[in-house]
Amino acid sequence: MKQYLYLLFLLCPFFISAQQYKGNPYGLQVIGSDKDYKASYAKNPQNELIEIKREIPNIKLDIKYATKNNFMNQVMYKEARAFARKPVVTQLKKIQLVLNKKGYGLKIFDAYRPYAITLAFYQKALNKNFVANPKKGSKHNRGCAVDLTLIDLKTGKELQMPTPYDSFAEQASPSYSNLPPQVIKNRTLLITTMQAYGFRVIKNEWWHFDFIGWKNYALMDIPFESL
Repeated sequence: MKQYLYLLFLLCPFFISAQQYKGNPYGLQVIGSDKDYKASYAKNPQNELIEIKREIPNIKLDIKYATKNNFMNQVMYKEARAFARKPVVTQLKKIQLVLNKKGYGLKIFDAYRPYAITLAFYQKALNKNFVANPKKGSKHNRGCAVDLTLIDLKTGKELQMPTPYDSFAEQASPSYSNLPPQVIKNRTLLITTMQAYGFRVIKNEWWHFDFIGWKNYALMDIPFESL
C-alpha cells in the first residue's frame, strides 16, 4: 500500500501537467473554453470575435482552409467563415469603404484561426518559415491577422498579385521586385492601404497583415462553430 501511494505521489505532477496543457504541448495560456472566452469580452468588449461578413456585407470570402484547396490538401475548418477582434473589423470596414470608392474591394482568405489548427500546420509544413511556430502562437490565433487580396468590383475578379495565396515561393515576399509593373502596382495598393489603417505586412507573405495592437489579445482555441 505504501509503495502504491508513493508511486501515485510521483505520478501526480505528470497527471496535473497533462490536464493543464492538454492540446497545448508548450504550456501557453490559450483561451479554449466558451466560458473563458465569454468572460474575456464581458470584461472588455474589444475582445469579442466579430464575424467579418456580418459587419461588412459586401466583402468577399474565399476561405481556403474550409476546402481541400490549400497547402495541407485537406479541410481544416468545418465552416467557411471569417472572424477577427472588434477593432480589427472596425479598421477593415474603413479600408473596404476607401477601396470601394476606387472600384476595388477586399477578398479574405483567412482571419482568426484556432490554435489547434496552427499546431496541425506546423506538424505538416515542410517549410517552417511559412507557418507560425506553435511555441509562440500566431497572430491569427489572437484574432489579429488577416490574409487577403484585392478584387475589381466590376468583374469580381482578383487583381493580379505576385503569387497565388499561400505560395512558398520567393516571389511571395512583399520586397520581391522582379515583377511586371502592374503586379507591383496592385501589391503596393494593397499594402499601403492596409498600413494606413493599422496593419503591417509580414516579410515573406504579401497577403498576410498583422494588426498593430495584437499584443493586447490572448491566444484562442475556440472553433468557428462555437462562435
